[in-house]
Amino acid sequence: MTIQTGLQPSQSQDVKVQLLLAGGHQYTIYLKSDAPILNNLVTTIVARAAQQESASHCLFQIPINEGRSALCFSSDQLIGVVTEPPVWVQQVENIKPVTTNVLNSNYIQLDNFLSAKEHERLIKYVLANKSAFAQTNTSTNDKNYRRSMALYSFPEFSELIVNKIQRMIPDIISKLDMPSFNVSQIESQLTAHNDGNFYKVHNDNGSPETATRELTYVYYFYREPKKFSGGELVIYDSEVKNNFYVSAESFKTVEPRNNSLVFFLSRYMHEVLPVNCPSKSFADSRFTINGWVRRTEV
Repeated sequence: MTIQTGLQPSQSQDVKVQLLLAGGHQYTIYLKSDAPILNNLVTTIVARAAQQESASHCLFQIPINEGRSALCFSSDQLIGVVTEPPVWVQQVENIKPVTTNVLNSNYIQLDNFLSAKEHERLIKYVLANKSAFAQTNTSTNDKNYRRSMALYSFPEFSELIVNKIQRMIPDIISKLDMPSFNVSQIESQLTAHNDGNFYKVHNDNGSPETATRELTYVYYFYREPKKFSGGELVIYDSEVKNNFYVSAESFKTVEPRNNSLVFFLSRYMHEVLPVNCPSKSFADSRFTINGWVRRTEV
């Protein structure tokens, strides 16, 4: 849509402007016909009529009383504008506003999840059990889709993490605006990403075996000072196509902050960006305890 605002003749002149605000409030001001604020007021109304959100969140600050006072209000409070003489708006016809079916992805990141002593014990445990880590794979056994190492049995810390998460679930469900569900199981695995490791775009409940996964969690931990870069978690917004959720072009990037825990919906498409670890030392890896909260099957 193209908007053109102006008066005839083209020479600048005074315009009496009556502002109609939410709650029945009205204010009358005088502006020049070529004043940018006048154009902004009118185009805000037009953009809202066309359902464009880009003009819906700004603050108007208009000098009044010869500059001795200021009238301030947010653009979403502006209901209408009455101008004398009239200000006309030309719009290109037959162009529909852009609509989108993109569903916003949400996540929660909580810092300082473990105590300092728990974090230190976990680091020591991981380094002492390096030999127990195995190469990860996918259901398709595609070696170019996922590269990392994982430890699937670590009862001391898996129990610690699961118990903490169990107590948090009602609050997390509420904050993510999810329907409540009965928890049947909380899974966990310990993963190490070193130099060149990654996990390409996927979701966590796209197969019959994983269909009951509702929430995904990722707990990040590593030695300080940090010896790697990259490894960010990218969570894509969603679109519905042919009754399936697919990834949109827009996304959120989550920094793997040390001792932080992230929650997001298991249906979200997401990926782990490649890790750069110059030393290639296992001890300098990006470590996670990650898993899934499953609902009870109906």
